[in-house]
Order: sequence, then C-alpha cells, then structure tokens
Amino acid sequence: RKLDENRKRVSCDGERATLRYVGPVPPTSGLWLGVEWDNPERGKHDGSHNGVQYFTCSHPTGGSFVRPAKVTFGVDFLTAVQQVYLINPEAVLSENVSVSCRKLDWAGVKDFQKLQSVVLSGFEVNGPGAAGEIRTTLYNVCWLDLSGTLLSRWEDVAAITEQLDKLEGLQLHRNRLTLPSEPSVHSQAFCNLKTLALNQCQLTWPQVQAHCATMWPQLEELILEANDITELQRPEGVLQSLKSLNLANNPLVEDTLLSISALNRLEKLNLSTTGISVIRFEDAAPGEKTVMFPALTSLNLNNNNITEWFVVDELAKLSSLVRFSCQGNRLLSKDGNPNTARQMVIAKLEQLVFLNNCTIISDERRGAELDYIKMFGEEWLKAGGPGQPNADFIKQHPCYQKLIDKYGAPDESELKKPQPFALKNQLIKITFLFPNDPDRKPIEKKLPASMDVQKVKGLLHRMLKVPAADLKLSYKTSKKAGVEFDIDNDQKTLQFFSVEDGDRVLVRWS
Repeated sequence: RKLDENRKRVSCDGERATLRYVGPVPPTSGLWLGVEWDNPERGKHDGSHNGVQYFTCSHPTGGSFVRPAKVTFGVDFLTAVQQVYLINPEAVLSENVSVSCRKLDWAGVKDFQKLQSVVLSGFEVNGPGAAGEIRTTLYNVCWLDLSGTLLSRWEDVAAITEQLDKLEGLQLHRNRLTLPSEPSVHSQAFCNLKTLALNQCQLTWPQVQAHCATMWPQLEELILEANDITELQRPEGVLQSLKSLNLANNPLVEDTLLSISALNRLEKLNLSTTGISVIRFEDAAPGEKTVMFPALTSLNLNNNNITEWFVVDELAKLSSLVRFSCQGNRLLSKDGNPNTARQMVIAKLEQLVFLNNCTIISDERRGAELDYIKMFGEEWLKAGGPGQPNADFIKQHPCYQKLIDKYGAPDESELKKPQPFALKNQLIKITFLFPNDPDRKPIEKKLPASMDVQKVKGLLHRMLKVPAADLKLSYKTSKKAGVEFDIDNDQKTLQFFSVEDGDRVLVRWS
C-alpha cells in the first residue's frame, strides 16, 4: 500500500529516507519497503518495477526497495536523550556545537533537569514519546537541536516543544516535515521561540508564510539557507516580530525581493548566493531615503551577480544601513583596483560603519570621500559643475553634492582622470631616501599603487638587510612642501596613504 499521506521517516545504512510503500513486489516473495532517499544518488529508480508504479519520487533515481530488516524507525525523544547523554556523554561533550552561531554551554549530564541545551543532531528521533514525560524531565531546556532526525511531521515537533516552556532556540536542519493542517493550533507549542533554523528542508516561501509562520508568534530570527525558496510574498499578519532573516543559497526571483520590506522590525538580512543582480527602491529619488526596510542595519549580498554601481546608490536609500557585505560580486572601478572599489562603496554609503566585516575608520572614510571627489571631478565639471550638474550626473553620483558640501569643490589640478585597467597605469615611481644613512644613494622603484606597506617593507628588507619590523616609513610630496606624512599601517596600501607618482618615501630604522 502507498503511504504518501502519512509518510514515515526511516534510516538505512546511515542514510535518511521517507517510507512511501509497504507490500509485495512480484515476482519476489516477502515484504518490501519502498523508500525515497533524501540523497537521490543513493536510489535506483522512480518507484516502479517491471512496469508497475508502486510509489512516486521527486527524482527519477530517488527510490529503492529494501527489506524491513535493513531499516530502522528510530526511538522517541527521551530515549534518544538517554542514549546520548547517559550512555555516551563524553562524545557529546567533545562536540563543538552551535545554534544560530551561538555556542552552547553544556550543563552536567547526570541530572537532566539541569540541562539547558539538548543536541540530538543526526540521531534517530521519531517522536515525542509518552505524553507529559518531557516536561517533567527537561524543564530547563532553552536550546534544542533536532537536525537530521526521523521526525516527519510538524505536529510531532510541536508535541516535543510544547513541553519545553523555556525553549528559545530550535534547530531543525535537514528534516522533511509534512506541513501542519492547522498551524495556528500549535502556536502555544512555540510561544517563547526566538530563533528557528531550517536549513536544507526543501521549503518554499509560501509554505513558510502560509502554512508554518502562524506557529511562531514571537520569532525574531529565522534561518532558511539552501531551501527551495524562489518567489517571495508579502507577509500578511505573520513574522512581524522578525529581526533577522537568512535566505542565503536560495535561487531568489529578485523582482519579488521587496515583498519582504513589509517586515518593519527586520534589522539583519542575509541574501548571499541568491543570484541577485539588481535592487531598486523606486519610491525614493536619487539621494533620498526609502520607506522600505526601515529598521535594516545589516545586509549581506556576498557572492551574487551585482555588476552595476547604481545598485550601491540604491542601497544608500536605506535609512538605517550601517553594515554591508558585497564580496564575490564584480563591482569594478575603472582602474580595476579592488581598493578603489572599496573606496567607492564607502563614499557612496555615508552611514556605513562596517564593510565586508571590516570597520571603516574615520581616516579611511575621509580618504575615500576625497578620492571620490577627485575621481569624478572632471565628469562633474563637464556636467555643469558648481552651478547645477545635469540630471544624468546626479543619477549616477547622488552622493557627490553632499561630499562637496562637506569638503568643498575639487581643485582642477587635483582631478583624477579615469584610466583603463592596465598594470602600467597602476605603477607609480617612488624614490626611497635614507635619512639614517646619508651615504646611501636614493633608490628609485616603480611599484603598484595597490601594494600594501608590509610588502614594501619586505622589499626594503631584501635591499637593506634590515629586519622589516625595524623599518619606519613616511613620505613627502611636492604638492605639500615641507610636510612629512607617516605611513603607519602595514596592512594598508600605498594608495590608501595617497602616495602618488614622484613622491619620496623616507626609510628609517632603529
């Protein structure tokens, strides 16, 4: 008989599968179980044998027939807890486990009532067990990991969590749970839940929103990496307490992205590796603020298909954004230098405090904004300059007028003319002087502007035979006679310190 309506989860040789059929498979004798593997490469067919379709699979090779003796159906929740924490506590204690990036603090396992964190990831839990026993045994549990178990229904998850009154964090990665028929009935079972992680559960956004979200009335953090989420829909009356949403590694339809801007409390959004190339906030003009995502402070767009700078200008419309990650995109400056691209992002996003997980210090922001003024100063002049730049320039550089108001208009002699990316355009001629050793002749070198100070010191070490750690660098420029500028950060580039072609670098050592 087919079991698609009340499917059970099973384990066979360490692999997880869903039971789809129980019965004979002629011409063989005896009982067979038809299973659909979580890993379709483990299977052999689509649920058919000799022209007869015994069950169906979502993948053409996701099914197999196995004998009952090869399959295990798991154990109830408390039995699994006893097996893990009493029989083999050392193995549990040695594991480095976290829920939503939070490390779990292990309590003593001799007294279950003291346990605050229970991790049963990968164990064959199939249900809650006898009614009420969990509540009297594990009433202090705050964090629970049931990833990769044999649970098959949200009703069974709710039967466990409703007995854990202090539960705030729940991890359910790699489970295949049938949707609840009446989700609102289970809201009390998750009434204190703040963090929920559901990676690799084959969920769509409509399933999450329409069939599950009413179960989580107080949820603040929802993690949905690597599911089947494509089109997003506006959350109506659900998920309104959400502060953090992780949709990484889902093939999102970018035109539907703004549907979730209705989450007015959302502070953190992870859209890395989702295929996004464009974001537009058409409710706001260039340089103005959008009403969408009013609380969003942190946005991760790593490893996407963003190539156009107007996308960064659009993000400048977000009223609260202070942390942004965009690594793994092809946002290129005209000179092809990644450091220049970083400067452009900083200049365009005036409120930003962290870029790609690095703090933007005040000197870096000042340097980036001044360089931006110089970089596009010639375009600004051609577009109308100090009078009123034309609409095209304002659209491409909505931050420019604010930067001029902050620092003043650029001097024409300082304007940086854009040059195509080529190695020769990156090389600057530097003269090294040695005040500590007046007999040593100056040395001229052509170096990439993108070379970091640490590598410059390495080069000097090879030339001078002086330990790099003992070297102290500064430079002078003909543009500001008599002024000596320190080069005091080994991790920054020559370009960061505004070292330019023809400048003199003074090398001292103790």
